[in-house]
Amino acid sequence: MSQSMIVAPQPDAVEAGARVLQDGGNALDAALACAFVQTVVDPLMCGIAGFGSLQVLMPGTSAHEVIDFHGRVPAAATPEMWQDVILGETEDGFGFVLEDAVNDLGYQSITTPGTLRAFEEAHRRHGKLPWSRILEPAIALAADGYVLAPEVYYYWVSRDTPYWVSRDTPGRVAVRDRLAYSPAGRALYCDGDGQPKPIGSVIRNTDMATTLTHIAGDGADVLYRGDIARTIDADMKAHGGLLSADDLAAYETVTTEPLWGSYRGLSFSTNRPPGGGIMLVEMLNILENFDLAAMGHNSPDYMRVVAEAMKIATSDKDNFVGDPRFVDVPVDRLTDKAYAAGHAEAIERGEIARVERLSLAESAGTTHISVADTDGNAVSVTHSLGMMSGVVTDGLGFMYNGCMAVFDPRPGRAGSIAPGKARFSSMCPTIVFQNGEPWLILGAPGGTQIAMGVLQVMLNVIDFGMTVQEAVLAPRFTATSDTLTVTARIPRYAYASLEERGYRIARSPYSYEIASVHALKKVNGGWTGAADIPYGGGMALGV
Repeated sequence: MSQSMIVAPQPDAVEAGARVLQDGGNALDAALACAFVQTVVDPLMCGIAGFGSLQVLMPGTSAHEVIDFHGRVPAAATPEMWQDVILGETEDGFGFVLEDAVNDLGYQSITTPGTLRAFEEAHRRHGKLPWSRILEPAIALAADGYVLAPEVYYYWVSRDTPYWVSRDTPGRVAVRDRLAYSPAGRALYCDGDGQPKPIGSVIRNTDMATTLTHIAGDGADVLYRGDIARTIDADMKAHGGLLSADDLAAYETVTTEPLWGSYRGLSFSTNRPPGGGIMLVEMLNILENFDLAAMGHNSPDYMRVVAEAMKIATSDKDNFVGDPRFVDVPVDRLTDKAYAAGHAEAIERGEIARVERLSLAESAGTTHISVADTDGNAVSVTHSLGMMSGVVTDGLGFMYNGCMAVFDPRPGRAGSIAPGKARFSSMCPTIVFQNGEPWLILGAPGGTQIAMGVLQVMLNVIDFGMTVQEAVLAPRFTATSDTLTVTARIPRYAYASLEERGYRIARSPYSYEIASVHALKKVNGGWTGAADIPYGGGMALGV
């Protein structure tokens, strides 16, 4: 056990964060150093032109806030522009499949990014070490080169992935095609035949090093209002993109107080809409009405009850949750204990909830960091490119998000397209408190399944008394549609009775999927950490 600890999916990034802690930086400094390295060594999972949600707790300054930096629809977009080219909706409700993948790949798929602006704002308010020090590790790895890790490579080749990495999303462009979409991307990440470079390749991204060096010296404004903004604007105009220099200049993050919930006497803080924390609160409120431990972990009754809570929260999300600047989200009702109790009674009666889908799963192109330090500071941050656009502007070295793919092309709905609007994301960086102090810090990548993975790890720790590593590695299931998907390590006899009761079960051939939770837990005054190791190559480091 350690007094300070950081956990994330990429070892190079974790090491950078740990070194910052060793050098006297606080949890926020470490999280940002780690995050910038992630943008270099795992460039399709995240990037400075991405989006996310960051929760920071700094007891010494009484600061506890969540910075929402979701991608926002460019001003050139209109609600009806894609309503006539819809092919379908993904099974898990993450997004929509359109003709020619116009919302999913290329210049029109890009929303106004928030990651870099959020990182700078968080550092300005809560950082301890100089901004330039935070970017040093990422600049060095981009300039000198990093070794292409197996987990990153397997995500790139997608259809050839091993069990711990997500595969192609049905109806979506393959990851390898995103990698090679732009000439700059092909030059960076592909060999002479246009195929992804093999495991162990040393990748040097000197353009990215130059970009990060400018950011280290001039701050985020260089991307939002300066030379980089002008370069981006010219590239978008030349290729029919929606994003413009005006969109970049107008971008603002949203800082809020956390959304609070409670479960079995413990309080927890998470993010507000358009983030996924509201689903986590609703599901835990429902499940608090059941003795889950008495049912047994992953027993038929347990899976039925938890799956119903998942479906109820998913339906409520689909119908009511969006960007609160555009949609009147009934937060108080959806997080009310009495509202949850009514749903629990329906589950007790054996009712089966339904989740409507347009017919036809979100990319796991996301990453997470959890950090705690000796001063009691805690940070949980999830950031992403979503369904990465494939676009890399010549000379800049980074890929843009592809978040237009998650907006509803049907006008008049909670997730419909509107200039300046953010779309719901399942991201839910969360801190659980015991006796008023951080006790469990967690979050995950994994698209629509993020809240479902975080939920099950919390249940594993709180209801079943698992260690944090046991909780992260225990087999998971999910129900974000009328199908209950179970991973291969859940035996068939565990859900045979559910099939007899009319549940549609999909047995995954993969042993580890459904988000990739990375968590820290306090034990006897020190921190223990757990990376979702079989899912990827992460690690936890104590200082």
